[in-house]
Amino acid sequence: MPLLRSFAGLRPHPDYAAEVAAPPYDVLNSAEARALATGKPWSFLHISKPEIDLAPGIDPYSAEVYARGAENFRTMRDQAILQQDNAPCFYLYRLTMGAHTQTGVAAAASVAAYDSGRIRRHELTRPDKEDDRVRQIAALNAQTGPALLTYKRSKAIDELVAAHTRTNKPEYDFSAHDGIRHALWVMNDAAAIEQLTAAFENIERLYIADGHHRSAAASRIAAERRKSNPRHMGEENYNYFLAVAFPDKEMQILPYHRVIKDLHGLTRAAFLERLQASCSVTPVNAAVQPAKPGEFGLYLETQWYRLNLRPELIPQQDPVARLDVSLLHAHVIEPLLGIRDARRDQRIDFVGGIRGLKELERRVDGGEMTLAFSLPPTRMEQLMSVADANELMPPKSTWFEPKLADGLVSHLL
Repeated sequence: MPLLRSFAGLRPHPDYAAEVAAPPYDVLNSAEARALATGKPWSFLHISKPEIDLAPGIDPYSAEVYARGAENFRTMRDQAILQQDNAPCFYLYRLTMGAHTQTGVAAAASVAAYDSGRIRRHELTRPDKEDDRVRQIAALNAQTGPALLTYKRSKAIDELVAAHTRTNKPEYDFSAHDGIRHALWVMNDAAAIEQLTAAFENIERLYIADGHHRSAAASRIAAERRKSNPRHMGEENYNYFLAVAFPDKEMQILPYHRVIKDLHGLTRAAFLERLQASCSVTPVNAAVQPAKPGEFGLYLETQWYRLNLRPELIPQQDPVARLDVSLLHAHVIEPLLGIRDARRDQRIDFVGGIRGLKELERRVDGGEMTLAFSLPPTRMEQLMSVADANELMPPKSTWFEPKLADGLVSHLL
């Protein structure tokens, strides 16, 4: 069973690709999705967020929502907006965001490799979110949201991808509403597919960057279908899940900041004084985007501060404890602000770096939050070190940009 294999993807007719392509289901709420899909009957949001076609306020996890998504999926196939390729292909997917470009391979990834740990995870999943993806996949009988994977760069894969994209025109090439450019090449040459499959077999491990719930749901679907299929052979489509794999050196991780509702009963002066037990605290005149390990920004009562954690507090051997997000929680957020469970505590929220430091100021200045912390971005080698150690990252440690689009290629089961 190959680590990654080609598949006959379901994808938009070229005339509709730009309209079909949609942000991932989990980066928009229902109201945002409804607004973005207005006037776009073929937007994939009608499949990935089908509550937008039902009464406002409907429970997005109701059976009616999954049924509407399946109905919309059938309609787009019946109308030939979505069409399936005749033979297995790889799809080369390039994302361009400003000066940043990354090119990956869209493929079917082995569930067995995920289950055995050759495809490594670094986050816990939430049962309710897993259940949602299981129900969505079952309703559509397809995987429509790709997992974002990465791997340690391979010269062989680089050369195969570069050769194909250099000598062939992309099937799609357009800029989305947010300015991100999406280009997709179809690799249907049998010799090239065989070479790329073999090149990935030489990769020791793949790593899940984003899409832990999609991957876990695919594993559950595969286990269910194995049990119910007396003729199970191991090559059925349900033994694989939709993914796009990029080389690690092309991936871009942005910071994931924290905003907190109150000072846990402390005055500003008392909080700043206690903070000095673990950090140097320097008032500055501009917003702080930390650029080195152990450095953080603090925004409190219209004032920015630069925080530098004392070097002796940074462990060098523990791949999780030395993460900046771990250090901030261990030495500031938990002991001073009393937030022990960042997954469940309602006093803390998270702001992806794509929104910028102005968003931190806005939420504090508007009174919604009392203070904000800016963090440096997690580095890709840190993520891989955590996954290699079979450890887990703290919640909201990584924000990957640019995001993959939903709808450009789907994997039918």
